[in-house]
Amino acid sequence: MNQALHNQLLSIVGENGVKENEPMSKHTTFRVGGNADFFIVPETISQIQQIVSLAKKENVPYLFIGNGSNLLVSDEGIRGMVIEMTKMNQVVVEGMCLRALAGITLASLSREALNHELEGFEFAGGIPGTLGGAVSMNAGAYGGEMKDVIKEATVLDDKGEIKTLSKEELELGYRTSIVGRNHYVVLEAVIELTKGTKEEILAKMEDLASRRREKQPLEYASAGSTFKRPEGYFAGKLIDDAGLRGFGIGGAKVSDKHCGFIINTGNATAFDVRRLIIEVQNRVEDKFGIRLETEVKFIGFADRDW
Repeated sequence: MNQALHNQLLSIVGENGVKENEPMSKHTTFRVGGNADFFIVPETISQIQQIVSLAKKENVPYLFIGNGSNLLVSDEGIRGMVIEMTKMNQVVVEGMCLRALAGITLASLSREALNHELEGFEFAGGIPGTLGGAVSMNAGAYGGEMKDVIKEATVLDDKGEIKTLSKEELELGYRTSIVGRNHYVVLEAVIELTKGTKEEILAKMEDLASRRREKQPLEYASAGSTFKRPEGYFAGKLIDDAGLRGFGIGGAKVSDKHCGFIINTGNATAFDVRRLIIEVQNRVEDKFGIRLETEVKFIGFADRDW
């Protein structure tokens, strides 16, 4: 244990804000992953700045996460600091806009929009992530994307400076943005919506939720859609046509319900999930000549030939 570093973190976030050797299986939607050396939960932007400054001063690696919905953490865990943003979840309404801190879940933000009769965010209500991650990867579902509703985002850049980027400056594309490419950290974003009625907004949210329950394996731990959509194709159909529906390795399995989802049937390891992802990529490429790209990010895996 690095007692000096631990004490410095305590001085920033307090006793309840830092844990050592914290299992990442408790903080990812795959429910797998080894321990993080330090697991830190800040509540303010000032605390984030202090943590990053400390990490750089002590040459300690750090990783920001939301609710771990798009991560596969290795069974060996994560060295250094994991900084979880979920307590930074405040939101204020400014006319037709919602200004929210990055740790708020998309489900919570969609309910806030509903309560204020603001329309246009219904697509995001069932995406299992936080606002920060959604901006970083331009998350989308059912015909909507973050680029359709975002006005601006405030980020911490790789030099530790805070800057506000307009929608255009964010360079939002399919599952990409300048945030991810430049390793920025989203601190806050402004979502611009239109006036609607609570009845119509709720009806659309309920319709999308029903479609998700019908088509997605929500009863299992997963990271949502495992693969990006190849241009001109659907990942799930390619996987199904490759004969991989229900195929598994260890406790990881291609969902019978939706082949675009790799699920943890209950006792999977991160290694099982990683091996299955690569096997799916290899078999689809062998059969169709298309290499599926993952939406899931891999954390803590050693470089090796898989």
